[in-house]
Amino acid sequence: MSRDARWNALLELLVERGRLEVEEAATRLDVSAATIRRDFDQLAEQQMLVRTRGGAVVHGVSYELPLRYKTARHASEKQRIAKAVADLIAPGEAVGLTGGTTTTEVARALAVRPDLASGSPALTVVTNALNIANELAVRPQFKIVVTGGVARPQSYELVGPLADGVLGQITMDVAVLGVVAFDATHGAAAHDEAEAAINRLLCERAERVVVAADSSKLGQRAFARICAAGSVRTLVTDAAADPETIGRFEETGIEVIAV
Repeated sequence: MSRDARWNALLELLVERGRLEVEEAATRLDVSAATIRRDFDQLAEQQMLVRTRGGAVVHGVSYELPLRYKTARHASEKQRIAKAVADLIAPGEAVGLTGGTTTTEVARALAVRPDLASGSPALTVVTNALNIANELAVRPQFKIVVTGGVARPQSYELVGPLADGVLGQITMDVAVLGVVAFDATHGAAAHDEAEAAINRLLCERAERVVVAADSSKLGQRAFARICAAGSVRTLVTDAAADPETIGRFEETGIEVIAV
């Protein structure tokens, strides 16, 4: 197991449990206790956790795993979802992309589509995610529009009222929404209210909304609502999604694509 994969696993265990002992972590990951101690020390230096005698606890009261440590979660599902979402977007369209691991994969899938290799522009991409803008800015055939705002370190997203000035002046063909929860009754949601507010505005400025979410996000609720389920035209998820849950989305008029 590589160091990055080990760190991902350690941090996810910490998120689940709040506290983790060295010996327990070593057993779970099948590595030596010395390796886990070194990992804990290095993660503590980055303020990703707090070292304790014999183990570690999560850093702070409100803990959310930063984007760079979420990429290993449901990776193959997210890549399949991303390709299916990218296939829904036509050349020349204006596309809004929120932040998140799945939408980052959507950006990568768009970047390698052969029919988007040229054009003036081949796509216009509007995003509040710094990492997505960074990845796509090297594609000269893409017109990249970045909202203003204050960077949120957990998700690389720009949030706050500074983004309103840009988003209030544009319209988009489609908004691709990454979520932490999507429920047929309660709608799409995020953990952070500022993040949800920007995502909501992106949705309002788009002709159609696509939610890109792996099956672990479906039927779930989160603190900050982004939009109602009725505002979403298409849900793209993975084939492990519960049929009853898919049926509830379809009853609201949402087209569901399971890949």
